[in-house]
Amino acid sequence: MTSTVTRPGPPGSPEPPSAPGGRGGIAGLLELPGNGIRAIIRSAATTPGRLSVIAIGLVLLSLVAGLFGTLAAQDKKDTINGLIDHREPLAAAAQQVYRALSDADATAASSFLSIGTEPLAMRQRYERDIAEAGAALAKAASDSSGVDEAAERINTLGREIPVYTGLIETARTYNRQGFPVGASYLREASELMRAKILPAAQDLYRIDTDRLAAEQDDATGFPWLATALVLALLAALIVTQVHLTRKTNRLLNVGLVVATVSVVVALLWGAVALIVQSSLVGSGEEDGSHQVDVLVRARIAALQARADETLTLVARGDGAAYEKDFIDLAGQLGGTDGQGGLLGEARGLAAGGAAADKVDAAIQAASAWFKAHGQVRKQDDDGSYQDAVDTAIRDDKPDGAAKAFLRLDENLVAAINVGRQEFLDDTRGAERALTLLAPGIAVLALIAAAGSALGIRERLREYR
Repeated sequence: MTSTVTRPGPPGSPEPPSAPGGRGGIAGLLELPGNGIRAIIRSAATTPGRLSVIAIGLVLLSLVAGLFGTLAAQDKKDTINGLIDHREPLAAAAQQVYRALSDADATAASSFLSIGTEPLAMRQRYERDIAEAGAALAKAASDSSGVDEAAERINTLGREIPVYTGLIETARTYNRQGFPVGASYLREASELMRAKILPAAQDLYRIDTDRLAAEQDDATGFPWLATALVLALLAALIVTQVHLTRKTNRLLNVGLVVATVSVVVALLWGAVALIVQSSLVGSGEEDGSHQVDVLVRARIAALQARADETLTLVARGDGAAYEKDFIDLAGQLGGTDGQGGLLGEARGLAAGGAAADKVDAAIQAASAWFKAHGQVRKQDDDGSYQDAVDTAIRDDKPDGAAKAFLRLDENLVAAINVGRQEFLDDTRGAERALTLLAPGIAVLALIAAAGSALGIRERLREYR
């Protein structure tokens, strides 16, 4: 059996390759990262190495702080633009569905009290209400994807509104022919409106109003992470300059001073812009959308009460339930004198504002309406049915219920329009407060990064 003996080579000859697992094989390759880390640690132990690490850290922190600050500022601007262009119009569309359907019900009920042919103006108002409700519902439906509750309410409205309009047309047909059954179809339509349609419209309005309020809260939220990063960068720059001053006995480092000034400018600019923006968004919510919400609910309560007032007469002695609903709604609206309830709340919100006169006029009209309603009920209870009908629906009677209700509705509409305009003005002002903030922060962050790198570079040159 032959054996092979490996003899060592002459001095200076290369060593044979190590066996797997030896120092020169795979294990040696695996040690390279460790060697690199140890080399970095050894380099950082020297002054030039420490300065290089500081420079890299400042540059990275500048870029990260700039990125998060830019994203936070742009997100604020996008949220505010969304409030103006998307969310508030959709909330207004949901409100329009609710309002138009309530007015359609009140108008349809009033038209049945007219003698002879249905007044053309009432017919046109009813048809306009139904058309406006349909258009507003289509707009609200465009944003219901992903919101199951809203989609369900929209489906309910889309299914039940045609049923309601069909019942109204049947009631009109019988009423024109003089058949009393027309009033039964009217009451059935009104019950459908109150039991299914209006609750669905009210829920849809609440959903969109809550979404509007949530986005307003987002717009006024504080960017904690971005602010923390900018403050950390500012602190790091100050500490670095103090360290260099002690090491070099030089008071100022131009590059680091430029970087510090850029960070301070970004911080102050962002703070002022966000404070102004948050204040204006809050003002738009308090004087605008919140005030509008109260006024809208007051108007809808008035419209539903108006429907109850006329349905009580349509029922001809069998309208106790409608009268009870009227009293409840009148209490919600403003009480017997119009001073409390939703109108009182609206007056408190509008105090000193552009809508104050409109709300005061609405309160006076509500008080006159409730007084006229008392006269309607007295005439009806005394057996003067036609006098009660005339007081209720004739708008040429100065002290009639119709005249007072129309004044109430007109003033509420005017106050709602003022509130919506205040929302738009304040929110647009908030958007303008953020003009150029996002790109400005990005540019200032780049200046800070460049200043940090150049400032440290000047100190490193001294060690060459």
